[in-house]
Amino acid sequence: METFLQQLVNGLTLGSIYALVALGYTMVYGILELINFAHGEVVMVGALVALSVIGALSHLGLPGPVVLLLGLTVAAPVCMALGFVIERVAYRPLRRAPKLAPLITAIGLSISLQQIAALIWGRNYISFPAVLSIDSYNLGGVIITSLQLTIMGLAALIMAGLLMLVQKTSLGRAMRATAQNPAVAQLMGVNTDQIISFTFVIGSALAAVAGVMVAAYYSVGNYTMGFMLGLKAFTAAVLGGIGHLKGAMLGGLLLGVVEALAAGYMGDFTGGVFGSNYKDVFAFLVLIAVLVFHPNGLLGSRAREKV
Repeated sequence: METFLQQLVNGLTLGSIYALVALGYTMVYGILELINFAHGEVVMVGALVALSVIGALSHLGLPGPVVLLLGLTVAAPVCMALGFVIERVAYRPLRRAPKLAPLITAIGLSISLQQIAALIWGRNYISFPAVLSIDSYNLGGVIITSLQLTIMGLAALIMAGLLMLVQKTSLGRAMRATAQNPAVAQLMGVNTDQIISFTFVIGSALAAVAGVMVAAYYSVGNYTMGFMLGLKAFTAAVLGGIGHLKGAMLGGLLLGVVEALAAGYMGDFTGGVFGSNYKDVFAFLVLIAVLVFHPNGLLGSRAREKV
């Protein structure tokens, strides 16, 4: 039982990160019905920018949380600007193009961002500086760290804030109107171009936070780190019902738990044939199962409210 609870805590921590990234996918899809496969690379850029800033400040004797916050303070605007440029340059000219064109563009953009990051930061792994003092707490035999509590708590606050923004503000109403019918929204005075750009910017800000979380959790960053993370977050968005904010959150948490439990138990169940090295396999088995048995996702329906 203790082992199960330990894996559950690990899975919820990882799932919180997946949920933040999945929100970026689902917000863009909810408005444009476009899969932004370059979103994982935005996470990567956020992580590497933060690592660079944290590394530069780590020798100044500042408190660890302050250094981490300064890293995020720089990474978030960089990612937001990157998201804005991606929408304006890569996707806006293709809004009326066949669906395949923006998909190919997204894949090409993802590869391009990876190679640009490799030129800037190199191809070696960048270690997370030892600026944080991480405490561990034993709760009934379950070990939970202060970093895990911070990740889960911050992710919960961000997700709650995003729901409030979308559901309770005039900006959120404009986003929902654009998602439902852009032409009618324009007739009602909504600047749909600004709303779409804002959606990319907000999703990129969430990606920056997720990137810092990943770098801090795994204590390392690399120019390829966004690829697999992006695919898993996309899987989470599909699992919950892509186009739904709550679905992305639920899908991220569930995928993290499934992955953690698979990593913890499959080695024992299969006599060592499948272990933690195969945990990525189970994420994509979940994607295949959802697409086969429930293509609209757990919270999806044929007549759904997008974003």
